[in-house]
Amino acid sequence: MQITIPTLNKGEHYAGITIVEGKPTHHLVVLPGDLAKADWEKAKAWAAEQGGELPTRREQALLFANAPELFKPDWYWSGAQHAAGSDCAWYQFFNYGYQNTTTISYELRARAVRRLIIE
Repeated sequence: MQITIPTLNKGEHYAGITIVEGKPTHHLVVLPGDLAKADWEKAKAWAAEQGGELPTRREQALLFANAPELFKPDWYWSGAQHAAGSDCAWYQFFNYGYQNTTTISYELRARAVRRLIIE
């Protein structure tokens, strides 16, 4: 399988390929802009307005590994709700790289991503 890096729109940054069960699934592209502070619902809505979504936890780990310079050393929302409760969601701390959960009413930063499926 030959994989070609996609053409990016102005202001976008290529972050890498997500692999699931040993197979490449999609390219991850970081969209321009950064939301300074918002609760989880507002962060999700903002990401959709940018033409993307909040990254998954796996994608946030990829972003921390491949594109940490795109992030402030702060907490960023993921798009993943905590399985044990609908009032919590996951975030990534881009200073040290760890992930944890907090209540969705907290105001954290956000970056939007888009995914390009690899066929």
